[in-house]
Amino acid sequence: MSLKPPASSPKPLLLDGATGTELGRRGVDISLPLWSARALLEAPEVLQAVHRDYFAAGAKAVTANTFRTHRRSLARAGMSHRGAELTRLAVEIAKAARDEHAPDALVLGSVAPLEDCYQPALAPDEPTCRAEHAEMIGNLLDAGVDVILIETMNNLPEARAAAREAQRLAPSKWIISFCTKSHGPVGILLSGESIADLLGELHDAYAVGVNCVAAPSVESQVRLLRDALPDHVRIIAYANVGYADDAGNWVITDAVDPTRYAQYAQCWIDAGATIIGGCCGTMPGTIQAIADRLILAR
Repeated sequence: MSLKPPASSPKPLLLDGATGTELGRRGVDISLPLWSARALLEAPEVLQAVHRDYFAAGAKAVTANTFRTHRRSLARAGMSHRGAELTRLAVEIAKAARDEHAPDALVLGSVAPLEDCYQPALAPDEPTCRAEHAEMIGNLLDAGVDVILIETMNNLPEARAAAREAQRLAPSKWIISFCTKSHGPVGILLSGESIADLLGELHDAYAVGVNCVAAPSVESQVRLLRDALPDHVRIIAYANVGYADDAGNWVITDAVDPTRYAQYAQCWIDAGATIIGGCCGTMPGTIQAIADRLILAR
């Protein structure tokens, strides 16, 4: 499958769901610091099965398990020198599942925050972010991903740094997705900054959106983005089944039910999203429910 202009692709593109939490659900050790990257070393067959099951559920794109294969994260496990190797392995596993089960599907390469997703204050300065994200994007392109997916961006300087490197290295073949607050004013990052202050710099993106946000909070974020961005930029949305409260506890929402999640996803489509999928806590059954709903809606 190749990227096409939004006007020629009115049908929503269905992504996969969560990788890390799904690996954990299947018994894989996802403890820090490696988190989901541990599966590359200890359970590659389970990882490939996760990709396979998402394709079977109807996904037309999967994200390679590269969320924690950048140098900084691997350094905490004494493996900073293995960034390119493990990134390539993750992409190979995703492509193998794709080639066997959905030859026309896309493989996206995840570019994650360099530090903790929920602690934006830990992010390095912008020059450091540019250098480290450039390395990661380069590794993903060398490994052969179809699209760069900058995701879960929680602060403006790091998001800007990653976006500029994607613009330079993969023009028009990159997506950026933000982690906004699940409650309060719309379009506010976990850092307290407004995504509106960066949107004018993202017109070269293939898509802009939100992820790692509680599903009930996504529709308003999608409407903000659709109203603010030019029509040629697609809107992407893939949500969590819950959210972390102020005390750090995980609060489950009704989106844990795949049928309810699919109803939320339909609302995102109605609000202007044309790329949808799932983030933390979602599973192949979630993607299947969305696929079923899209078929019924034809």
